[in-house]
Amino acid sequence: MATRTKAKAKRKKTTATKTVRRKKAVRKTIRKKVAKKALPRRAARTKAKPTAKVVVKPRPVSQAKPEAVKPPPSRPAQPAAAGERIGVVTHYYSHLSVAAVQLDPGTKLRVGDVIRIRGHTTDFTQKVESLEVNHTPVIEVGPNDDCGLKVVEHAREHDVVYKMKS
Repeated sequence: MATRTKAKAKRKKTTATKTVRRKKAVRKTIRKKVAKKALPRRAARTKAKPTAKVVVKPRPVSQAKPEAVKPPPSRPAQPAAAGERIGVVTHYYSHLSVAAVQLDPGTKLRVGDVIRIRGHTTDFTQKVESLEVNHTPVIEVGPNDDCGLKVVEHAREHDVVYKMKS
């Protein structure tokens, strides 16, 4: 059997005498002009009108009266005048509306007392309806006790608690 062999024709290499340059297609691009935003107008400056000058004539020394020096205005009365300070809010539990109060030495607080809680953004008065010490309801708490107190408004740390006189 005779096998056929295909002969591949070899490509002849051509020598380039000149390099061929390709012409680039000229594109005409149409660009849209973006409209510029108008700058805000500023108010026109007005010239200040000349004001009349006030001439103060000095008094003769013989007629000068010494004026009494007024004391500075006094500060408004502190809320302690209306009640006695009994403690400070140490924590506020917003989901329970309960304030943790640290009582001052020599003070007592009972259910039924009227208290005022005052702070930087807090100022309200309420009647004590529930007191707790260590999650146990009590009727009275003594000095230096930490107690939980149900409050009607939001109280913040460092708010001062006053016992109102009745």
